[in-house]
Amino acid sequence: MSPLKMFRQTYSYFFTFFLGLLFFISYCSCFNPKLLDVSLVTESGFLSAGATWYGGPNGAGSDGGACGYRSDVGKPPFSSMISAGGPSLFRSGKGCGNCYQVKCTSHSSCSGKPVTVVITDECPGCVSQSTHFDLSGTAFGAMGLSGQAQQLRNAGVLQIQYKRVACKYPGTNIVFKVDAGSNPNYFASLVEYQTGQGDIASIDLQEISVSSNWRPMQRSWGAVWKLDSGTALKAPFSLRLKSGNGETIIAKNVIPAGWRAGVTYRSNVNFN
Repeated sequence: MSPLKMFRQTYSYFFTFFLGLLFFISYCSCFNPKLLDVSLVTESGFLSAGATWYGGPNGAGSDGGACGYRSDVGKPPFSSMISAGGPSLFRSGKGCGNCYQVKCTSHSSCSGKPVTVVITDECPGCVSQSTHFDLSGTAFGAMGLSGQAQQLRNAGVLQIQYKRVACKYPGTNIVFKVDAGSNPNYFASLVEYQTGQGDIASIDLQEISVSSNWRPMQRSWGAVWKLDSGTALKAPFSLRLKSGNGETIIAKNVIPAGWRAGVTYRSNVNFN
């Protein structure tokens, strides 16, 4: 083999090796095995949203609202606070009772620590962001550093982070408040204090006289479910609730004979 040919072959081998070495160095310098760990990439689970507040600076939020809830769902001994939700959170009433953690880091008065809120009302005009919380004054200020709640409330529209969490109402089971329009042929009830992270997907009613027959109820508005029977319903009623994640519970004979519109009846069941 001629010296020139040997030189060319040696140069080709060296050049190929050199390019391979450069690729390896470049690959190692930018490769981070942690990026392959999905749990680290999504460790916090928080998404971006906008937030405002309404009512008094230290107010608890709406009492009733589009969901019909009493404001005590956002007061001690419960850990959650009140929030109205934009369309993507309220979801035409399906979002009533859903709980979220919210926190902020975009303002100097933000603590970065999450607080828990429950959706109890609708904010139909909150559409500037795809997801928007209209928090009670108390909930908004709770995202701030100690002693800086008012400075945070003065910030106006705030960019926050949020994630869905399970609702917790220690020592409290689901309650049913019979709607004021209910009568012997038409039964409607507000459902409050459901725990867990799933929406209520369906509710069925069972009359005492037809023990094996469950009749489906329809969502009326917010967290109110109804059954328009057309004939007289015979109490006591049992109610079967199914969550969006498939869990089913039965409140046996929770609505007694002689029930009255406007009265609240407490069950002995709740979701996990």
